[in-house]
Amino acid sequence: MASISDLVQNTIKAGYLTIEAEEQLRKLLATQYSPEDLNAFVTLQEAAMNGRVKQESRERMIKSSPGKRFVSYSSCCYASTKQG
Repeated sequence: MASISDLVQNTIKAGYLTIEAEEQLRKLLATQYSPEDLNAFVTLQEAAMNGRVKQESRERMIKSSPGKRFVSYSSCCYASTKQG
């Protein structure tokens, strides 16, 4: 499995976070990760919030609920800064 930093780099380069990559990130974030990986993840969150990266999961959610308005208070995934 790729590292968080690798996934983030590929996602930002593509400008698109697939559902599969998002699931990989969740799994990787549930294990121990380096400070570099955490910084990469924060960079991805910022890119998603700023619209530089689109999320497949959000696009599907919006398409499946026409007429509803969604307000996002969070970025692509959640991470705990607690390690160990």
